[in-house]
Amino acid sequence: MFSLLFRWAASAFAVALAARLVAGIQVDGGIESLLAVALILGLVNALVRPLLSALACGVIVLTLGLFLLVINAAMLLLTAEIAGYLGIGFTVDGFAAALLGSIIISMVSFVLSLLLPGKKEDR
Repeated sequence: MFSLLFRWAASAFAVALAARLVAGIQVDGGIESLLAVALILGLVNALVRPLLSALACGVIVLTLGLFLLVINAAMLLLTAEIAGYLGIGFTVDGFAAALLGSIIISMVSFVLSLLLPGKKEDR
């Protein structure tokens, strides 16, 4: 349970950092908006991203995995659309901002996930 809450908070922090660093990403509101955007992003990554990755499998292999950056940017743009539909103040202005923001979010989330203790196996 702690791991899930930590990852949710780490994702919210990563979105806040991306909004601070990338001119085309804005989050209007406080921590509630960040947590809501992180939740939407997590759901989009869990539900839509695997399907899109499976459909684009050939392109991903052909580009040696670089097309995954495009898929991540698309997931961020989809998150912004869903957030706008739900009345949450999160906007991404264009593909370039989404691409840079998704790279920042991925890197920050990865680094923060390293802080989680790993599963201990019985030996």
